[in-house]
Amino acid sequence: MAGPARDERVREQVLTGWLLTPAGRLRAGRLRFAARVLALEFDASLERGAEPLPLIAPGFVDQHVHGGGGGDTMDGVEGVRALARHHLRFGTTALLPTTLTAPWDDVLAGLRAVAAVAAAPAAEEAAVLGAHLEGPFVSPQRLGAQPPFALAAEAARVREVLALGVVRLATVAPEVAGVMASVPVWAEAGVRLNVGHTRADAPLVEAFLAAVRAAGGRAGGTHVFNAMGGLEGRAPGPVGALLGDADAAIELICDGHHVAAAAVRTAWRAARERLVLVTDAIRASGLSAGTTALGGQRVTIEGGAARLADGTLAGSVLTMDAAVRGAVACGVPLEAALHAASAAPAAYLGLDDRGLLAPGARADLVVLESDLRVRAVYLGGRER
Repeated sequence: MAGPARDERVREQVLTGWLLTPAGRLRAGRLRFAARVLALEFDASLERGAEPLPLIAPGFVDQHVHGGGGGDTMDGVEGVRALARHHLRFGTTALLPTTLTAPWDDVLAGLRAVAAVAAAPAAEEAAVLGAHLEGPFVSPQRLGAQPPFALAAEAARVREVLALGVVRLATVAPEVAGVMASVPVWAEAGVRLNVGHTRADAPLVEAFLAAVRAAGGRAGGTHVFNAMGGLEGRAPGPVGALLGDADAAIELICDGHHVAAAAVRTAWRAARERLVLVTDAIRASGLSAGTTALGGQRVTIEGGAARLADGTLAGSVLTMDAAVRGAVACGVPLEAALHAASAAPAAYLGLDDRGLLAPGARADLVVLESDLRVRAVYLGGRER
């Protein structure tokens, strides 16, 4: 991580409030920053002020987001920019636009659009760190709301994806032809591999996680509990294998629809610092009602849930600040929820300059009111 040298283009500023420390504690103090964090100065006397202090946390990192603000990753460059603008307003300062299981040429086009935006960032957009490839190397029997275009992970397809140089995370089903054989190729390229949209049993998932580690990679689970079967004593399935692993990152969608509160608490108590909050948001993110589309399928938004005509959940309408509120409402401690929205995904993706309030880190910040709604967002030290 770079040292805390001043950036002359961004003036030094000070924010006062509850600071989320690198150790995961909330302490009253002042945060000094320019383009990067300069210092954390703790002051317990601030706790006795007449007005409640705001909460100052690292900007959120969303590693699984399909859309928002009317845009979708599969729309092309303008769709990616629209979702990046939308989610920045709600505290997400970095993200991985996420593809959909679709015809192969459409998947490649979506990845090229992400690469184009990542190469030409705009001031009012969350940083596009790369892409999350969700499908098509998934089970046709566990598609969820994914369209029916699942494919085998043939070596030529994997090479074609990696040649684009934009994928940082891929969701795959271990039982799909070619997936296990391709593990060393993904790992050598530095791509994280998540288990998802799968019918694999626990032993196969455990073998997959071990293979990723043996190849020098990192692994996790995509929207755990969803599109992967349940946890039973004699049939623990992917959920049991992932929660029982010592290193796997555990994605959760805390929108009150995808995962019950008791299951959220179970996942947090099992995963702790491995818990990663994601939105899995679609283009209708931010809407409470209406209709939209996902991969050519009609989606109805009602009561804050996005569903296909048959009732299948079709992503979410979450923003990351709402995901934090949802996790806290389920019983996850506030500090842990903030960690799961920032430091945990940053660490999983191998980022050493984001996700922490520490000298030298980028001054990507979110300031929250006491009700955990966004007061302000800073990107590289500039308020957006």
